[in-house]
Amino acid sequence: MAADSDPESEVFEITDFTTASEWERFVSRVEEVLNDWKLTGNTARKVSPEKGEYTSGTWAEKSQEINFADFKFYISHYFLKQECEEDDGKDNLEEDAIPLAMQDLLCMNNDFPPRAHCLVRWFGIREFVVISPGTNCEAVISESKCNLLLSSISISLANSGCQVPMFVQIQQKWRRMYAGECKGPGVRTDFEIVHLRRAPVQYNHLSGLLDIFKSKIGCSLFPLPPVNIAIRFTYVLQDWQQYSWPQQPPDFDALLGGEVGGVEFGKFPFGACEEPISELHLATTWPHLTEGIVVDNDVYSDLDPLQAPHWSVRVRTAENPQCLLDAAVEKSDCKNNTQLSNSSGTSEQEKTSDYNLFHQLKSAPSDSLTYRLALCVCLVNYYYGGLRAVGHLWQEFVLELRYRCENNHLICGLAGGAPDLRCCLLHQKFQMLNCCIERKKARDESHKVPEGKEKEHRVSGACQKSRQGPECATSASSSTREMSQGKSWDSWSDSEEEFFECLSDQGETEATQAEGRAEGRLHPYNNMTLLNSAEPLYVPITQEPAPMTEDLLAEQSEVLTKLGTSAEGTHLRARMQSACLLSDMESFKAANPGCVLEDFVRWYSPRDYVEEEVVDEKGNTMVTGTLSPRMKIPGNMWVEAWETARVTPARRQKRLFDDTKEAEKVLHYMAMQKPADLARHLLPCILHATILKLKEEESAEDIPSVQKTIQQATVQASKLLQSPNQDYKKLEVSENSTGLSTNNSV
Repeated sequence: MAADSDPESEVFEITDFTTASEWERFVSRVEEVLNDWKLTGNTARKVSPEKGEYTSGTWAEKSQEINFADFKFYISHYFLKQECEEDDGKDNLEEDAIPLAMQDLLCMNNDFPPRAHCLVRWFGIREFVVISPGTNCEAVISESKCNLLLSSISISLANSGCQVPMFVQIQQKWRRMYAGECKGPGVRTDFEIVHLRRAPVQYNHLSGLLDIFKSKIGCSLFPLPPVNIAIRFTYVLQDWQQYSWPQQPPDFDALLGGEVGGVEFGKFPFGACEEPISELHLATTWPHLTEGIVVDNDVYSDLDPLQAPHWSVRVRTAENPQCLLDAAVEKSDCKNNTQLSNSSGTSEQEKTSDYNLFHQLKSAPSDSLTYRLALCVCLVNYYYGGLRAVGHLWQEFVLELRYRCENNHLICGLAGGAPDLRCCLLHQKFQMLNCCIERKKARDESHKVPEGKEKEHRVSGACQKSRQGPECATSASSSTREMSQGKSWDSWSDSEEEFFECLSDQGETEATQAEGRAEGRLHPYNNMTLLNSAEPLYVPITQEPAPMTEDLLAEQSEVLTKLGTSAEGTHLRARMQSACLLSDMESFKAANPGCVLEDFVRWYSPRDYVEEEVVDEKGNTMVTGTLSPRMKIPGNMWVEAWETARVTPARRQKRLFDDTKEAEKVLHYMAMQKPADLARHLLPCILHATILKLKEEESAEDIPSVQKTIQQATVQASKLLQSPNQDYKKLEVSENSTGLSTNNSV
């Protein structure tokens, strides 16, 4: 008891009022966001909006996440993109200027915009900030919480000097209820919304609405000036007739007989299987009237909809209607809409548009094999058995590729040359396979002995053998052996360590070197001569560099990077990168006997051979040259490669590009692809085809909103497909957000 009564044992609770509360932190965070967005103080004077600009202009939005304790909010800034007025030298930003939002409230140029945020339609403002509950957060329903948020924005606007109106979303989101405030110098506007199940009788006509409007203004002037009015009546038709068969009946004689949508290979089904329109809205508008001109009360009205000066119609589409394009591609697990463009006229403008589009999406040309394969895979998946059918199709496709590779038949539907790195990886692989086939075909044709020449050679050999005895027989045997060895050249292509020279070729090479004979010449080079002789300098026949796909380039880059920055690693990296240089040096030596490194540099890299005029002892002007300083650096790779280069023409060198090995790698890569991998590879082509089809359908209707949606989808898909690490989930969400999945039904 004594201890309990001891005053020193009492505990005093001290409250530190200097610590910021959660509410104060929230207000401070709102002010920080307004400062970051540069919405504080007087805003720059903007051009007054022209008539219809809210509809035709571009609206922008940016958002940030803020927290009130553990409750998440989003603060969003919506604004119409406009240019500011040019400074005429005067101080346009007066301290007592009316805020821009209040000027917009009085402007009648953009009443009833058909496509805009609901606050734009209700209040006519072109810029505002909204604070709304975060995703998966409960709505702000209680009156105390609503008042707390309104107090927060009021303090934030006052502290920051922001004149942009700020709203908070209250009640359930579907009700679209907002409360807000706008502050200016000596003036303030409160924004309120009332949501009634049924409008009171006195507010069903213009007379009653004018009464409540005047009472809210609280103007002390008498008599009140006339009120300007804009009136719109909207009629909604919801009793929409349901059609059970909006598509054409199927053609049972077609290849895909019995299928709805007139499907055929090269085309995808398009359109809806049910009525996609749920509501039809008719709006009759009187855009600018003055109080007293018309009468509209509970007993009489001058507002006859048939006499309205402006009519407009809009449709509301059904949610997720059954659409053929959606169904065909969703079943392919691509989750995106796709369609082949079936354009009968091939104008230059369409070609250019398609060319730019497939580069944007990193797809493939619309007339390519890869593009057609994407469409075929989707059709087979939808109509012919799903995943198993796709697997069987891919297996047969790979077998056909192997057959063509082994029999030197080029793959159709591909542009010639090296793989186009602007296309998708699968298209590059097809092009790489074609490169292998072309190299193998050219090599085989160059080694073939014409049939008539071979027969003549054999007859001549047999005749000489019978006439001249053993010596001639030995010579004929030697010729036959050389020819046999020439034929066996092709069999060397299966060897990994492949060299072109055989015994007879090696002997011939040694004899050529001993005699100083040139081999593998293409043509003289710019009338130049060798430095150490009067012989012309010839351009040699060289090997073409090895074509590479983007994955091989990335793999090579990774290997070179792993070598590090040490002296040994740098030297090894330089040697790996100089294989083509060494081959060209050997070809140059074979074409230009007696040449030196300076001769090679004059042809291969002229900038590294510096020429200057000098005067000799006799006073004659002469032109002399020397290697550039970088070529004289000790340990220069060019000098080292030149010293190790042999005198070997291109046809006897080891191949820089082993077409047999590379073809097998491509075929193995394709054989290992699963249907899911195939869909991933073909996704750019599918999106490409989707956009082309939508453009084709839209061109017949010329709908601006659809054009804008297609453009947005193209930009978003391009950003996601060009990314090194593609996020396919994000791509799916992005496409759905732009409306591609619903536009095909409209």
